[in-house]
Amino acid sequence: MTSSAGSSCTSTPRQKQRRSSRRSCPTPGRDSQALSALGDFQTLPLEIFQMVLNYLSVKDISMLSMVSKTISSRLINYISTSSGTRRLLLQDFHNPELPGRKEGASILEHYKSLGLLLKRCTLLLPTRDRLKYVHKVLSGVSCFKLNGCASPLHCLGLRCYGVFLQILTAGWDELECHRVFNFVWELSNLARKVQTVVSGKPGSARRLELRIRLYCRGVLLSPGSHRSESAFWLTRILKPWPMVNQARLLYIIFGPVSSLDGHVVWQKMIEGPTDETSLKGLADAIKLLYGTEAKEWTADDVISLVDELSVVPQEWLMENNARLLLLSGNSICFTFLASKAVNGRAVELARLMVFMALVCEKDLYCMDWAVKMMQKVCKVFSTPWERNNFLQCLENTFAHMLMDTLQAVLAGERDEDSSFLNLFHLVNAQANFHKEILYLAMASSSSSS
Repeated sequence: MTSSAGSSCTSTPRQKQRRSSRRSCPTPGRDSQALSALGDFQTLPLEIFQMVLNYLSVKDISMLSMVSKTISSRLINYISTSSGTRRLLLQDFHNPELPGRKEGASILEHYKSLGLLLKRCTLLLPTRDRLKYVHKVLSGVSCFKLNGCASPLHCLGLRCYGVFLQILTAGWDELECHRVFNFVWELSNLARKVQTVVSGKPGSARRLELRIRLYCRGVLLSPGSHRSESAFWLTRILKPWPMVNQARLLYIIFGPVSSLDGHVVWQKMIEGPTDETSLKGLADAIKLLYGTEAKEWTADDVISLVDELSVVPQEWLMENNARLLLLSGNSICFTFLASKAVNGRAVELARLMVFMALVCEKDLYCMDWAVKMMQKVCKVFSTPWERNNFLQCLENTFAHMLMDTLQAVLAGERDEDSSFLNLFHLVNAQANFHKEILYLAMASSSSSS
């Protein structure tokens, strides 16, 4: 018993050595779990693992990143290596076809896939850390910077950066998107640059205007974005500024530009009638802000912005105002006209209505649209006298414009062919406008009898 007890309490030197060796053996822990998370890749050295990645497409690497946190961590390290940078950060932005890829595959598609890869790799990081990591990865690409490319008009760099951010931030909540905007805005020092162009004389900083336009359209307002996303980013761009600066900035981003050098054409709306192409960008932006997607804009805000826009950089020709309203859609057009009616600006409203009829005639819109819009506006007036006064102003405006145009033709003040063409359009506009009114009157009298 005694010897037995003693043997259980004491150990020989050999037994102590065995116990010591058992204690020193590694137990299953984080290292082994990390290795098991690598699956079959755990047998490969890191260099071979990265060589394997070179044979995978970006989409395949993106799928691989979701296998485990350990693999995702290895991919993050790979992206930061020189070989990973060469492989993933393609910079052939002036030749959109990528070597070694299927015909027609563009560099834009590549950066969409890269955006998804970094989105998945950084999934567990806080937003601030994700943005810092993305900036670290992309900081070496000069064409992603506002002033980084020597030939910005022929470069896809900003558009690639835009689709990258679009995919990266897809599904993020509004607070996170606010952080993304602030990060990009501060990174590019856009606040100071925008302040320069909206407070200075229009066209005095033409190159900077062009850079801001390309950056905002390519990066923040990436083509193909959902309306809600575009409304969010455009709101972030415009809202920090007073209304007069908002209008100036809207013109810089969406106004007409020269086909030769891409610079903003400030005199386009002042010197003569313009075409739909020159106004389409502005009209689309106005529709975006007026839509339900733009939560921070009221109808009054948008109408005030349109009003302010019509004097950038000086008062527009009324025909250009009318064409912009037509392109902006029925709701905005009626709201704008109704605001004139409510505020007692019957003469201005009548002139605008006549020019809308003229635009319908020139651009081949249905004239009954203009007549129906006039009918809706007439219902806004609170008294019959106000309505009749507006109609009288409308007829007087037609008469005065016809006389002025005829006088210009007879005096030969302008190009003769152009003057005759303007007179032709105006006479036809008046005739077709009143024809539609007669149709409505006859239809109404027939139904009542």
